[in-house]
Amino acid sequence: MSDHTPLLTRIAEALERLAPPPPPPVDWLAHPAYVWLGRTARPVARLEAPALDLMHGIDFQKGAVVENVARLAHGAAAHDMLLWGSRGMGKSALLRAATLAAQAERPGSIALVQATPEAGLADLFALLRGIDRRFLVFLDDLGFDAADADGARRLRSWLEGGVEARPANVRLAVTSNRRAIVERHLSEQDDPINPRDVVDDRLALADRFGLSLGFHNCSQDDFLAIIGGYAAHYGLEWEPADALEWSRRRGGRSGRVAWQYVNELAGRTGRAL
Repeated sequence: MSDHTPLLTRIAEALERLAPPPPPPVDWLAHPAYVWLGRTARPVARLEAPALDLMHGIDFQKGAVVENVARLAHGAAAHDMLLWGSRGMGKSALLRAATLAAQAERPGSIALVQATPEAGLADLFALLRGIDRRFLVFLDDLGFDAADADGARRLRSWLEGGVEARPANVRLAVTSNRRAIVERHLSEQDDPINPRDVVDDRLALADRFGLSLGFHNCSQDDFLAIIGGYAAHYGLEWEPADALEWSRRRGGRSGRVAWQYVNELAGRTGRAL
């Protein structure tokens, strides 16, 4: 009988080359932020965010988020957060800025981890549970359609009560365009038996967040104040009438539109921001 050992060895070596290598270990103490990829995380060497004192028109929301993130960084009781409302009003930027402020006050105490519900949050929580650091897990622009009941239920379980609930050193921060996160329809009221049951189930997810903050389209005064703050910071000249014309062409007023106008101002003068 011929010896098949060399052939089997070559087959095994070929299979090893085809198989993806195991992900490198992640140093969860070394970086200010991470992006969770499902099996491992990609470190973010520098967390970018606007300065807190340049974020106008959301003073109450800013104060609440900054205080809550500081509590988490200190190891004190802190809330899971839902930031909901109009697009472009600084929800995501505020979370990054608040994390940077907490890191400046207590270096190394907290990190921001951006993730998605589909990327295996239970595995992420299992990893973070044993790390001597606090983490703010960030789910950006989250929304479930009416048919995705399982996704909403998993998030409720992670927030509170489930066997895979997030550990004590982790808090969730979610941004969404809808307060209830789950898409709602007028037909929810059409149940002939208990019309409130479906609605209550939809709202139950939002109720799991200890801190829920609404972000609304800014007024004209707030819009101009945002631009004024940026322009003063960067030494740019501007005219309110020109800024309002920009907002009209953009179809609305928001912090994002204000920043785009400031970027336009800098570009007109050949400057970089």
